Amino acid sequence: MPKSNKSGPRTAEPQASLSVFDAVTIMVGLVVGIGIFRTPSIVAANVESELAFLAVWVAGGVVTLIGALCYAELAAAHPHAGGEYHFLSRAYGKPVAVLFGWARGSVMQTGAIAGVAFVLGDYLAQLFPLGPYGSAIYAALSIIVFTTVNVIGTWQSKTLQIAITLVEIAAVVAIILFGFLSSPVQPPAAPSEASPNAALGMAMIFVLLTYGGWNEVAYLTGEIKDAPRRIAKVLVLGTAAIATLYVLANAAMLAILGLEGLRASDAVAADMMRIAVGPSGAVIVSLAVVVAAISTLNATIFTGGRVYYAMARDLTLLPRVGEWNERGKTPANGLVMQAAVALALVGIGAGTRDGFQAMVDYTAPVFWGFLLLMGIAVFVLRWREPDHVRPYKVPLYPLTPILFCLTCAYMLHGSLAYTGVASLIGLAVLAAGAPLLRFQRPDKTEIVAVAQPGPRSAPSLNQAP
Repeated sequence: MPKSNKSGPRTAEPQASLSVFDAVTIMVGLVVGIGIFRTPSIVAANVESELAFLAVWVAGGVVTLIGALCYAELAAAHPHAGGEYHFLSRAYGKPVAVLFGWARGSVMQTGAIAGVAFVLGDYLAQLFPLGPYGSAIYAALSIIVFTTVNVIGTWQSKTLQIAITLVEIAAVVAIILFGFLSSPVQPPAAPSEASPNAALGMAMIFVLLTYGGWNEVAYLTGEIKDAPRRIAKVLVLGTAAIATLYVLANAAMLAILGLEGLRASDAVAADMMRIAVGPSGAVIVSLAVVVAAISTLNATIFTGGRVYYAMARDLTLLPRVGEWNERGKTPANGLVMQAAVALALVGIGAGTRDGFQAMVDYTAPVFWGFLLLMGIAVFVLRWREPDHVRPYKVPLYPLTPILFCLTCAYMLHGSLAYTGVASLIGLAVLAAGAPLLRFQRPDKTEIVAVAQPGPRSAPSLNQAP
């Protein structure tokens, strides 16, 4: 129920208004984005055979499922609108959580929002040119529009997300069907060997980058109906849907282009549809990319504002950001602050040609570092809180979280090894958030921001639904 800040007025809290279908749709919309239209050629260049190409996409789905099961235990035991921020705070204390909130709010989430907005802007600028800065203008406008929708209310933003995601899934399914039902056409001659610098590890980096975003569901646990019982179902169903779409889409593109054609293509889906359907196929894919970018952008904005809300409640700075808007059932002030930071990044990116790639590079080490801490948190919280009720427990413990931690450690190493100076910039930005630790509220004022009905003594569910 609502809490009060000392002698102040009663404040609104997150309400459980999302169904399993809503949450799964948001998860699919977050993950199935622009990556599937960009990364297959890079993956193909780093594998030796068609079998290996499909195998890494299947492996990516398995790794994502392992991570989702770990998150399911944490989210079921500690449902909270702050998601990962809340889990890290319980496992390691507020300092680690605050640094995570800073990294996510200043670079990771806002950088992702700005990057996706730029992709959307690139395509819209081709259809409706606005001059040399058309892409940045469209990117800024898209952030403003979709932030406004999210500020208006959770119902409006989730309804928009469901509609967009269904259109996006239909586009990917169309690509799959055209790929399997069309006759394979031999692509232009291309080298039959993998890239000289080919590495299976590099292929997995881009595969897992394409699967990225599933962890955002953690920020919905304060708003999912009966989250402790249902969060595992959301994560498992969402992961299964995403992996199925990805494996089938890549198999379809492989069937038409072949491994050599994939390696030689800079726009694999467009090239595949051009061969299968004709020139109109490229138009279909362009529209699919626009829809995918809109889906990812709206879903990322939806979940991103929650961490500002959670962090502001632990700091004496910007107390208004820690308020929940009761009318719209959203962290409205957190969403506005997130938009301001993202717009600033768009302004910076407007002066560069590789802003999107730079954002991916310098956020990767920070992202995988904190994801590793999330995996370790499963062990830490079981040790520190052995009697805490866990409505869902990760299967095959401790093997499952160990595999997840090893994967995160490998990806952290890979992102540091392949990004060079960009990774150091990301770490410097993380370190720049250290002064925020001086503005922490005392632990005794911590406010639990979750509205979940029912008793804490829910029966244990030791298997995924």
